[in-house]
Amino acid sequence: MKLLSHIKKDMEFNNSLYSLVEVLIAISISQYRILEKKTRSFEKLFSALESFFALIDVENSRHPLINTADRAPGIIVVTSDSGLIGGLNVQAMNMAMKEARTTGAKLIVVGERGRLYAADSGIPFVSFKGVQDETRLAQAQQLRDYIMEQEMSLKLGGLKIIFPRAFSIVSQQVQTLTLLPFSKVSLSSVKAASGLGLDMILESSADDIAGYLVYLFLGHKFHEIFGFARLAELSARFVHLENSKTKIDQLNKQLKLQYFRQRHEVIDRNMREIFVARMTFNKG
Repeated sequence: MKLLSHIKKDMEFNNSLYSLVEVLIAISISQYRILEKKTRSFEKLFSALESFFALIDVENSRHPLINTADRAPGIIVVTSDSGLIGGLNVQAMNMAMKEARTTGAKLIVVGERGRLYAADSGIPFVSFKGVQDETRLAQAQQLRDYIMEQEMSLKLGGLKIIFPRAFSIVSQQVQTLTLLPFSKVSLSSVKAASGLGLDMILESSADDIAGYLVYLFLGHKFHEIFGFARLAELSARFVHLENSKTKIDQLNKQLKLQYFRQRHEVIDRNMREIFVARMTFNKG
C-alpha cells in the first residue's frame, strides 16, 4: 500500500500532466484549422483534365503514362514522421506491403516511420522524406519527377497510392487511390453531351499532350494528398491526446479515492489510539 505522501505526489504529477495534455490539444486544434484553410482540393482541375482527354484520341495511345499494361505496378504509401497518431502508420504500411506481396508492385515509401517499418519487412523499397508543411509542394514535385522517370523508362506500370485522410478533426481513414492508368472518360458520351467532335488540328501529338496532362495531374494530386495526410496526422494526434486526457482524469479520480480512504483510516486509527490512551490514563 502506498504512503499518503506518495499518493499525493502522484496526484500532483497527474495534474501537471493533465494541464500539459490540454495545451497540446489546443495546439493540435490550432494547427489543424490553419492547415485545413491552406489545403486546397484540385477537383475542378481533374475534371478539366478528363475533359481534355475526351477531346483527343487516347484509346489507341502507346504513351507510357497512358498505356501501363505489361509493366510491374507501383504502390506509394504516405506515412507520418510524428508520434501520437495511433495506428495510422501501421495500417497504411500493412495495406501497402500486402499489395506489394500480392501484385509484385514496387514499394515507394514516404516518411521515416514508414521507411523503418518497410526495412524490417525485407521487401525492397524506395523511400522519400516525410511530408513537411513548408516544403510540401517541392516534395510533391520531387515524387512526381521520380514517378515520371520510372514510367517513361518503362520501369513502372499502373500506380496506386495509400494515404491517411481526415474527414474531420475526430475522424480519419486510410484510403487507396489508383493514379495510373489515368481514368479516361467515355469519348462517345462526352462528344454527345458537349457537341464537340474529335476532328481537330493539334500542334503537338496526342501522345505528347496526354503525357503532359498526366504530368500536371500527378504533381497536383501528390500535393493534394500530402495535405490530406498532414491533416489526418493532426486529427489522429488530437484523438490520441483526448484519449490520454480521459485516462489521466480517470487515474486521478482513483488516486483521490485511494488518498481519502487511507486518510480516513489514519484519522480513525489515531482517534482510536487517543481514546485507548485516555481510557488507560483515567484507569491509572
